[in-house]
Amino acid sequence: MGDPTETTPSDKLHRRGLLFILSSPSGAGKTTLSRKLLERDPEIRLSVSATTRPPRPGEEDGVHYHFVSDDDFDRMVEEDDFYEWAHVFGYRYGTPKGHIREGLKNGQDYLFDIDWQGTQQLKQKDDQDVVTVFVLPPSLGELRRRLEARAQDSAEVIDSRMERARAEISHWAEYDYVVINDDVDECFDRVCEVLDAERMRRTRQTGLIPFVRELMGG
Repeated sequence: MGDPTETTPSDKLHRRGLLFILSSPSGAGKTTLSRKLLERDPEIRLSVSATTRPPRPGEEDGVHYHFVSDDDFDRMVEEDDFYEWAHVFGYRYGTPKGHIREGLKNGQDYLFDIDWQGTQQLKQKDDQDVVTVFVLPPSLGELRRRLEARAQDSAEVIDSRMERARAEISHWAEYDYVVINDDVDECFDRVCEVLDAERMRRTRQTGLIPFVRELMGG
């Protein structure tokens, strides 16, 4: 009997998808890391959140967010259409269930850029599929410098973001993995290592059972 891996590589076996969460304080780098991950990895898809926030210049409905009214958001909450939702800076953000559950069965991975509150809610509803990564800045001073370098917010808004950052950082121990974003490329490499390893978990590789049965019975 030949080596079965010659025709059925183990990394091509069917697996269940995962919900990959990146969280960080504003300015710590999760948006940059998310963008790089989506560019590198065709097997992961961004989960598009619904929000009551108005679009910013350049944002497209259905691409960056699903922009909805307060009434529509209320209806979605009442109908249990969200995996999670939260208040952030005066607006509400939520993750519609949509086709995510069906996609997971078919091996589709989803990327989430959400805060610690959303992460807790998502884990409560679907803990088996969730992998959580918290991104820390190298220091609070560097975090403020990054926020100021954006030149998008007033000093008052930056102060508010720094206060919120301290509260968010206090939840670091609730995450599966924690990385420090001192160098974005090195941090990105670590995030990719986490994703690759989690995809190989035995419990997610649903194709292993029939493969091993064929292997042992061949």
